[in-house]
Amino acid sequence: MKLLIPIFLFAQLGQAIGGLQAKDGSTRIVSIGSKLQLFLDDELIESMRDLEFRLHSPRRAEVVIKKDKPWEDSTMYDPVVIKDGSGYRMWYRANFNAPPFYTGYAQSTDGVTWTKPSLNLVEFRGEKNNNLVWSSGPDKLKPYVLCVFKDNNPKTKKSERYKAIGTRRRPGSDPPADDLFGLVSPDGLRWRLMQQNPIIRGPEGDLMFDSHNTVLWDSAREQYVIYARSWPGGWPGGTRGIRRYVSTGFRNWSKPKTLDLWKDSEKDHLYKNAATPYYRRPDILLMFPKRFMIKRRSPDPKWKIGGLSDIVFMSSRDGIHWDRRFREAFMRPGRDQLNWHDRAIEVGPGLVPTGEGEMSLYFIHHYRTDAVGIRRGVLREDGLVSVHANYKGGELLTRPLVFAGDQLVINFSSSAAGSVRVELQDSSGKPLAGYGLDSCDEIYGDQLNRAVRWKGKSDLKKQVGEAVRLRIVLRDADLFSFQFRSTAKNAQ
Repeated sequence: MKLLIPIFLFAQLGQAIGGLQAKDGSTRIVSIGSKLQLFLDDELIESMRDLEFRLHSPRRAEVVIKKDKPWEDSTMYDPVVIKDGSGYRMWYRANFNAPPFYTGYAQSTDGVTWTKPSLNLVEFRGEKNNNLVWSSGPDKLKPYVLCVFKDNNPKTKKSERYKAIGTRRRPGSDPPADDLFGLVSPDGLRWRLMQQNPIIRGPEGDLMFDSHNTVLWDSAREQYVIYARSWPGGWPGGTRGIRRYVSTGFRNWSKPKTLDLWKDSEKDHLYKNAATPYYRRPDILLMFPKRFMIKRRSPDPKWKIGGLSDIVFMSSRDGIHWDRRFREAFMRPGRDQLNWHDRAIEVGPGLVPTGEGEMSLYFIHHYRTDAVGIRRGVLREDGLVSVHANYKGGELLTRPLVFAGDQLVINFSSSAAGSVRVELQDSSGKPLAGYGLDSCDEIYGDQLNRAVRWKGKSDLKKQVGEAVRLRIVLRDADLFSFQFRSTAKNAQ
């Protein structure tokens, strides 16, 4: 007898699955077309047994940017990386110990080896032979701590193809208050203020933006979104969080909405949120916030500043509701003792493909030391979260799905003894003739796009437009994603 335990009984998943049934009590059918399907949450899963969601940490790779210029100091921070055409571009905070505060620029052909080009744009000590693209000025009257993005809004002017936001302390404010300003550029190098007035002023009761506030074009919802630092109540009683603003034109913004990030859990300080759309599924948004343990101290007795940091992970399908089922760290400080002090590691916005089956993010390490730098973290494609089975194995059942395409491909990894098998069922749970579990060719190995076959055949043309369930049985394996695609696009 097949036993499938409803997924909401698993307390470790953090929250109950919602919306399993339509208003008439029937099971909801989900149309997925040919979109990539990730296992970041239980959106498509109706039930599962003896499996778990597993968060995967990036492999620490090479240091790509070192502090080696006179305009850079130990407070280098806030890298933003985009893949722009065939190349890669990075903007980062070069310094913060004393103004002027500078934004530096680097570029790469592969996302691995980076250079700091001489741009001749911003003066430093009487010279422009540097990689700087912006300065706050010595009096800090211009915004600083920029977050840059390429605006793919089809309505955007060429002269404003690149946009950014930056924060600035409101002159003469008491208590301290900050404002956010908009910047525009035709090329990501030559910047100007979009307007002299701020686009957002620190709201009453939470006046400050002293963080790396992130901004993006949400193509799925055709709007600009800012995820900004929130700290209602401030020191010492408040908790750092994240607030959200939206705009259709980048100039007029909504009122702030503070994200609810602490359901069924203790409150923890979250900031430097690193919000970014997933490049293979842009309607899904990701965050890699810095979690600041404010009461803990460095093991180094000489380190006088309190607090320790790690990186956590969360995802959203609408940009408003965020899944925080993973309370464990996405990235730990590790054995490197220079990362065991306040704010020592920070992930910047931008998750980009950097090779066959590989994607990278970029993070600060060794903050406030002479060894500060920007380092690359590496994950497999779609490899943030998997459905994981141990050696004894387990299985999951999806909701009824309507798809487009004629093959099912999976991104998976197994041991030599492990396996993946898939059964197609009708919406009532009855196996489809010829597509039962016993007919599925056993799958093992480690592949990004493996076509599922039943007795050697993978053709699903007859099932297109019909509601089907997937029963997926795993043993000593991880399943990262699946997709229904046309035969011409599939790797064999």
